[in-house]
Amino acid sequence: MASPDYGNAVTLRDDEVPVFWACGVTTQTAILQAKPEFAIIHAPGHMFVSDLKDEDLSI
Repeated sequence: MASPDYGNAVTLRDDEVPVFWACGVTTQTAILQAKPEFAIIHAPGHMFVSDLKDEDLSI
């Protein structure tokens, strides 16, 4: 939390719990490292959100 890869450091108070959201940068980094044959992400400012299950999207 004190030295993030992207953005500013965050100081947590004792009554706070960190919650992590896989933003575009997180997704992009994970995909670049995993090198899947196919991936669905979002365009900047246009997040892809769906209620489809993973198994419904398998190819």
